[in-house]
Amino acid sequence: MFEISLKSAKIAVVGLGYVGLPLALEFAKTRVVVGYDINEVRIAELKSGQDETLEVEPEQFLAARHLSFTNQPADIAGCTVYIVTVPTPIDKNKRPDLRLLLKASETVGRVLKFGDVVIYESTVYPGCTEEDCVPVLERCSGLEFNKDFFCGYSPERINPGDKEHRLSLIKKVTSGSTPDIARAIDHLYNEIITAGTHQAESIKVAEAAKVIENTQRDLNIALINELAIIFNKMDIDTEAVLKAAGSKWNFLPFSPGLVGGHCIGVDPYYLTHKSEAIGYKPQIILAGRHLNDSMGQYVASNLMRAMTERSIILEEAKVLVLGLAFKENCSDIRNSRVVDLIHELNECKIETDVHDPRVNPSQALDEYGISLTAKPKNNTYDGIILAVAHDEFKQLSVEQIRALGKSNHVIYDLKYVLKFGEGDLRL
Repeated sequence: MFEISLKSAKIAVVGLGYVGLPLALEFAKTRVVVGYDINEVRIAELKSGQDETLEVEPEQFLAARHLSFTNQPADIAGCTVYIVTVPTPIDKNKRPDLRLLLKASETVGRVLKFGDVVIYESTVYPGCTEEDCVPVLERCSGLEFNKDFFCGYSPERINPGDKEHRLSLIKKVTSGSTPDIARAIDHLYNEIITAGTHQAESIKVAEAAKVIENTQRDLNIALINELAIIFNKMDIDTEAVLKAAGSKWNFLPFSPGLVGGHCIGVDPYYLTHKSEAIGYKPQIILAGRHLNDSMGQYVASNLMRAMTERSIILEEAKVLVLGLAFKENCSDIRNSRVVDLIHELNECKIETDVHDPRVNPSQALDEYGISLTAKPKNNTYDGIILAVAHDEFKQLSVEQIRALGKSNHVIYDLKYVLKFGEGDLRL
């Protein structure tokens, strides 16, 4: 055994999306960092100092004086620390899809050297790093874990679209495969995280902490979604109820809505997958997931019922959906549940236009086959759904929104963009 020091280590960040890019930029203020991604277009964009995710400002590239970008694995061979930040989605059967993670492990394994450290930030289930990733690293490198190389896990906590809670201002959980490595990794992150770190007792503890963070949020939102369904049936305004209940100091502030994205709508399935693999079928977690996954259908049904009550012929109707991103003020469309709503309407032969000023049109087309409408026309729509609370939509007056509709139309406000009574339906 030898002493590990990461004080002057050269870092490779593998995966340059919403998580990897801010991390690479932060470390590169003081350290030599190589940002690696398999996407040639993404690398060319970053080399020009641009970020299509809009998470990073151009001046941040200038501050990262020691950063280079590449899509060539040979360019990261001289690094000592490899931080893996690739997406870990779910497949169509809602099972963990580890293909990108294992592919990244193969890439790192082929250049891994004696004394190197591999840190995973991608969301996984407890045990994944040591049980799934480490064997790939050993096979591709020919090295032995915890003798020739070491691992750590430090879950990402990036909040896309949030300009207030930046990477350095969010407390970071760290862990390592040995006590010495755990301390070295913790010291490494403390260089860039001004909010401080929390060193977990093991890699599995850190992995579990990540999945329960978003599982807890998912369940809380599921509760509020169910309450909204109940209150809608009772003709009670849900927002008013939440405001009244929120006057008590310990009432948790959650709002109803479509629950998607790369974390909240995904992480619980990683935990339930592992739980079922060890012989326990979760009840509460899966119930919350089922309810949240059904909200697109619920919203579509409510809208169609309201349009029918206004004598709007559904087969001839046209609906405008405002927002495609999974959450407000970001461009991320991964696992957006707005898509469920659109599919439900299309299944009922209702034509839809989708407008989102923050989303890249080519990504929407490639990912979901949705052609975004650049500028919705006035006097066109039988239904208007405020699906995402982008600032651009909040700045519109109710008169501007209603002008988009025909003389007889229905506005469905899912995110409380409008004041009570200004729309026709609320979640």
